[in-house]
Amino acid sequence: MPQLLRPPLVAGNWKMNKTVSQAHNFVNNLKEAVTEVNDVEIVICPPYTALFSLNQVLKGSNIFLGAQNMYYYEKGAFTGEISPLMLQEAGCRYVILGHSERRIYFGEEDTLVNLKVKAALRTGITPIICIGEQLADREAGKTEEVVQKQLVGSLAGLEPELCQMVVIAYEPVWAIGTGQNATAFEAQEVSNFIRKLLVNNAGSNRAKKIRLLYGGSVKPDNIAGFIKQPDIDGALVGGASLEVADFSLIIKAIKKEVENKCQQPS
Repeated sequence: MPQLLRPPLVAGNWKMNKTVSQAHNFVNNLKEAVTEVNDVEIVICPPYTALFSLNQVLKGSNIFLGAQNMYYYEKGAFTGEISPLMLQEAGCRYVILGHSERRIYFGEEDTLVNLKVKAALRTGITPIICIGEQLADREAGKTEEVVQKQLVGSLAGLEPELCQMVVIAYEPVWAIGTGQNATAFEAQEVSNFIRKLLVNNAGSNRAKKIRLLYGGSVKPDNIAGFIKQPDIDGALVGGASLEVADFSLIIKAIKKEVENKCQQPS
């Protein structure tokens, strides 16, 4: 079967949920549920407290570890923060940066996200950069303006070779945790706009290889519509990643759509 230019990726953002023991129970059950999925990259992003021990549990599996945030210094007097080196040692392959909850509740702006992106790449960790508009922006017709500002700011100063290494997650803020998701058409429209913008940072050939995820009330019953879109390569899943049944159904639905895409004539 032919391989896709952009291997699909699904990441579960647990946010501030699950104790270490709950995380271990979840992972053991998830491993069993998705043991035969080998053409979708699966990532879980638990709280910091569970990272190191989960890395041991995940060894040899088809599930990778990601963090939900980090600071851009390797060490120092930054009470309450965690460094890229700490995440690296804990076994993280990915880190979520610029999530709307970080932007809204903790005042993170594009300049800070940019510093974190550069620090992650220096450490060999792949950043999943979140961008997306609020409801007022969409209603005012400013979706593209907001998305462009966040994307350009987050990637500022990156060499084209490094731009190719990031993952972009389009998450309309009005759809996160609300049960109201963007339609597949709306998500594709913005994702295509993002990919065109990426040409300016990475060049045409590299921009085609950058994976774009959709996030915002992703569920087993709506994921197929998103994955069918030509510019959407996976999902950043919130609430539905907290239940093994829901998350595994999403993963398997992505796997099915990937198989369908691979069978289509190029």
